[in-house]
Amino acid sequence: MSGNIKLLRDTLAAAKAEGRSALIAYLPAGFPTVDGGIEAAKAVFDGGADVVEIGLPHSDPVLDGPVIQTADDIALRGGVKIADVMRTVREAHEATGKPVLVMTYWNPIDRYGIERFTAELAEAGGAGCILPDLPVQESATWREHADKHGLATVFVVAPSSKDARLAEITAAGSGFVYAASLMGVTGTRESVGEQAQDLVRRTQATTGLPVCVGLGVSNAEQAAEVARFADGVIVGSAFVKLLLSADGDLAAGLAGVRALAGELAAGVRTRS
Repeated sequence: MSGNIKLLRDTLAAAKAEGRSALIAYLPAGFPTVDGGIEAAKAVFDGGADVVEIGLPHSDPVLDGPVIQTADDIALRGGVKIADVMRTVREAHEATGKPVLVMTYWNPIDRYGIERFTAELAEAGGAGCILPDLPVQESATWREHADKHGLATVFVVAPSSKDARLAEITAAGSGFVYAASLMGVTGTRESVGEQAQDLVRRTQATTGLPVCVGLGVSNAEQAAEVARFADGVIVGSAFVKLLLSADGDLAAGLAGVRALAGELAAGVRTRS
């Protein structure tokens, strides 16, 4: 069975044709529970997200800040498995018909097996993977299997990336490019900053892939700011924070993330 890279491409292209950025939401699998995480993914789609990234919880993250680390810890203590990640992808995609990716560090895939992981992700209807710690020069085997199963390979670029390095990364990637807006870990911030705009400009000069900005966006105003120069706006910690603050009241948490998705969806259409 082939994965949904075409659906991802078509979704991002449709947003561009509408003269707006795409809204991409991030939520970890298994948080607050496996079932709750599935409902949260559906809720952000209901609110207006175009794409959802499902995080594979990891005990030793390098990109994730304290909010997502807390959620990951809850999911891991709850016994979340890769099978639960695949189930989350499947049910979120089947319920909405929209593209769902997995964001994961490399170690879980390496231990699980590349062929097994890519085959199961494609079978679940997944659109691809974001791999923040897989070096491009070591990614050939992964990309071979991802291509075979119709999955996108999304790499992360940072403000510190030199132009030659950007070109190397974007040439190897597919689906879109994840541009980290600043040097640091995920989390909500007061300002996304000029670094993001410069990084997007430099990245777009190397590729025709959409360039989507993550790290720091938490409200409609920031989404509108980023939407002026990026093809997509990625929001994670703000959604996770709402689920954490609901303190076990899943209905309240779902209402919160649905409402925030609606506000952000309006923001990416504003381009202030």
